[in-house]
Amino acid sequence: MDKKQMCNTLLLVGAAFIWGTAFVAQSVGSGYVGPYTFLASRSWLACVFLLGLMAVLRKMGKTNSAAQGFWQNKPVLLKGGICCGVALFAASAAQQMGIGTTSTAKAGFMTALYVVLVPVAGIFLGSRPGVKLWCCVAASVVGLYLLCLAGRDTLSLTGGEWQLLLCAFLFTAQILLVNHFSPKLDGIQMSFAQFFVVAVLSTVFMFVFETPTLAQLRGAAVSIAYCGIMSSGVAYTLQIVGQKALDPTIASLAMCLESVFSALAGWLILGETLSAAELCGCGLMFAAIVASQLPEKKRDRT
Repeated sequence: MDKKQMCNTLLLVGAAFIWGTAFVAQSVGSGYVGPYTFLASRSWLACVFLLGLMAVLRKMGKTNSAAQGFWQNKPVLLKGGICCGVALFAASAAQQMGIGTTSTAKAGFMTALYVVLVPVAGIFLGSRPGVKLWCCVAASVVGLYLLCLAGRDTLSLTGGEWQLLLCAFLFTAQILLVNHFSPKLDGIQMSFAQFFVVAVLSTVFMFVFETPTLAQLRGAAVSIAYCGIMSSGVAYTLQIVGQKALDPTIASLAMCLESVFSALAGWLILGETLSAAELCGCGLMFAAIVASQLPEKKRDRT
């Protein structure tokens, strides 16, 4: 097992844990403010947090900014920030809209459909995942079915579920874009750049479509703080750092654990219950993550 790949995978699992628990905060926050207001607030808070983190790391001498200037590789940073930021804004807005009409568990499950979409999209980009990874993806598909649709009278989706399905497609694009740009950039600076784009876009949409009040913002303050600092500031930085030199299919498998964590957080914090089928789905998804990290046995040629 490659230690670097294992370390990067663990960083992504950590990000998935933060994102999963953040679904609770997003659900609570949606009861106070609109989706664009929530997204703008958390994104500006994330920008402030990341700027502070960059300043501290620079003072501690943990970056190469002294030799290259504070903003490293500016042309690529600008392009990557815009591309990843636009994709992240669209995905996050769709997710926040959908989460207001579904349970935290369902929102996490639907979002995690990118575990299927990433390797499929990779085929059109020249990537060829091995048989083992496709088996892990298949197990995840079954797990997602058990989590989302098992036991229902119909396979049709509600309006909120369609928004979350769109969110999964958009997060697929964001993951592939991060995979393209992250090896060329400082992880924290790229995270700041994409959230600055998200903050600007969501602020514009907030003023066009919503009329937030101070009372609403105070009610959602704790949720915004957790999502802004932990989910946006910390977890997305872990994603960018963790995805470096890591197969995007393995990355998506690790990050889809957020659906398991969201279900558990909804159960522990909000009192949402999980059926036997949903628990089996969680187990299948977790098994797929573990299996994706096991080395394949090499057959001796005779």
